[in-house]
Amino acid sequence: MSEIGFYHLTRTNLMTALPALLGRTLAAGEKAVIACPDEHFMKMLDDGLWQCQTPDWLPHGTLALPHPEWQPIYLTTGTENPANAHFLFRVGGVDAEPGAYTRVFDLFDGNNEQDVLAARQRWRAAKDAGHNLTYWKQEQTGWVKAG
Repeated sequence: MSEIGFYHLTRTNLMTALPALLGRTLAAGEKAVIACPDEHFMKMLDDGLWQCQTPDWLPHGTLALPHPEWQPIYLTTGTENPANAHFLFRVGGVDAEPGAYTRVFDLFDGNNEQDVLAARQRWRAAKDAGHNLTYWKQEQTGWVKAG
């Protein structure tokens, strides 16, 4: 079973929180897949990751680039995992299956009631499936693991 962490964004938006988590992923020697809800969201995320300042470089790509298997961070609207990443990031409300991923990061906007309700449904489904769950909430001091 996968370890699924739910990340409740309350102080920052996705484009502020995600790069830091991806930077830690790469620093740990891991690869990641980012599951996006649609092509428009994926393009916005792709552009944002190239422009982020911290960390200063997040190498990533999509199926549109040659050799997707070389990408340490792979963005997709599908289910492919060409580089055999162990970490899956679910963004934009995507309910991608944990499959064989070791860790799943489910990031959701805590300032949007619909996103919160959808995250609760994903939590219940993951709990019913027997996954190990953790809940992280943004506080003034950073991420705090809650109950």
